[in-house]
Amino acid sequence: MLQSHSRPALRRVRAGIHVLPKLLAATVAASLAACAVGPDYHAPPSDMPAAYAHAAALDAREATQPAPALDRWWLGFEDAALTRIIHRALEQNLDLAAAIARVDQARAAANHAGAELLPQAALSGSVSKQRQSLEGPLGSLGKHLPGFDRNSTLYSAGVGASWEIDVAGGLRRGAEAASAEAQAAEAEHLGVRVLVAAEAADAYFRVRGAQQRIAIAQQQVRTNAKLLELVQLRLADGIGAQRERAQAEAQLAQTRVTIPPLQIELETQLNRLDVLMGAHPGTYAAELRAPAQRTAVPQVSVAQGPANLLQRRPDVIAAERKLAASSARIGVATAEYYPKLSLSALLGFESLSAGKLFTASAFQPAAIAGLRWRLFDFGRVDAEVAQAKGVNAEALANYRKSMLRATEDVENAIIALTQLELQSTELDTEVDAHARARGAAEEAFKGGAVSLFEVLEEDRLLLAARDQQARVRADNARAAVATFRALGGGW
Repeated sequence: MLQSHSRPALRRVRAGIHVLPKLLAATVAASLAACAVGPDYHAPPSDMPAAYAHAAALDAREATQPAPALDRWWLGFEDAALTRIIHRALEQNLDLAAAIARVDQARAAANHAGAELLPQAALSGSVSKQRQSLEGPLGSLGKHLPGFDRNSTLYSAGVGASWEIDVAGGLRRGAEAASAEAQAAEAEHLGVRVLVAAEAADAYFRVRGAQQRIAIAQQQVRTNAKLLELVQLRLADGIGAQRERAQAEAQLAQTRVTIPPLQIELETQLNRLDVLMGAHPGTYAAELRAPAQRTAVPQVSVAQGPANLLQRRPDVIAAERKLAASSARIGVATAEYYPKLSLSALLGFESLSAGKLFTASAFQPAAIAGLRWRLFDFGRVDAEVAQAKGVNAEALANYRKSMLRATEDVENAIIALTQLELQSTELDTEVDAHARARGAAEEAFKGGAVSLFEVLEEDRLLLAARDQQARVRADNARAAVATFRALGGGW
């Protein structure tokens, strides 16, 4: 229990503590009322075009599915396996986990920068024991005094507070910059989310395309094997030639040769999918072993025009936020031209006796006002300001470039999507014509009207057309994914 003679000192401490908030509030108000040095940020004007140059071609395409919402564009393909893969990737992808961690770091840095504007206080207390040297300056004098005790214990306790007054607004500009950088990190995280969803869909459609091409090649192998059997039967009946059997064997081997590269494509894309889903290669491959039916490509809407990219594209948003941060950093550098003021206060007690620690005689308050001003630094502040302005000019160029790249991505994706659909339509006609020609050639060969060469040539042309048809269909779906990604879909 505290002694009674310590209570007046405690009342003085409490009175000081009650006065401090009023003084701090008044100083905060005065500080915040001051103007912060450096430029006030305003987003640069946008010179985006009113509409996409190839929007008409996209609007004219006939899609079997309506345009899905951009934040869940994968649902427009109406493919349960695709939806499951993308959801799993968004939950388990390690690049996305790293991006989330970077957001947490940036938010913590922004909170730290904001806290720099406020005073900080700390409690302290200590007990120290000392045995004084009798040969030292104090001991050599004190040992001759009556009652001198070379052993002592010192007790101390106190509350200290310090605050840097933001006279020029440098701390506020720093907090502004850190906040903008945190927002840029959040936008970059969204960009990784868009990328992961698009990459997973791209790998999925490459898997399906490889499966379809392998199935076509295997079907052609079976057809060529039957043709070889027919040639061998004709040879046994004495109406064939060894040359025809050699041609049929070569055609069969040539068809089989096309399968290993497609198998490589299939397995590597399955491994890519597993890694995108944060798993070891081979973890989820069994789920996609069964081939899927042809996926319908949904409609893509670009009615909102290029200006919508400023709100939808994470890379553009991040570039704009980095530009804002660089503008605030100019203020941080400019604030170094001005003096920095700081206030510190200590309300403490110190005594050689624990029983007398919280007494009026042990009370030792202290207050310090500090001033720091870089008057002569031989151009260091000038160089820091010039560097900050250079970073801001670079950020402005990067922001403008990001807008151009965003528009370019959308235009290229639209061109690829529309042209691949036209190519797919023509390939459907070509495959149908080659299939009819191949059937007619085989019938004519059986009747002896044409040689085996005509049948093998039609086989080759039919296989090439069907393989290209399967590849273009997969590329068409991938082009739709690229269009959704270019539009900033996925968040």
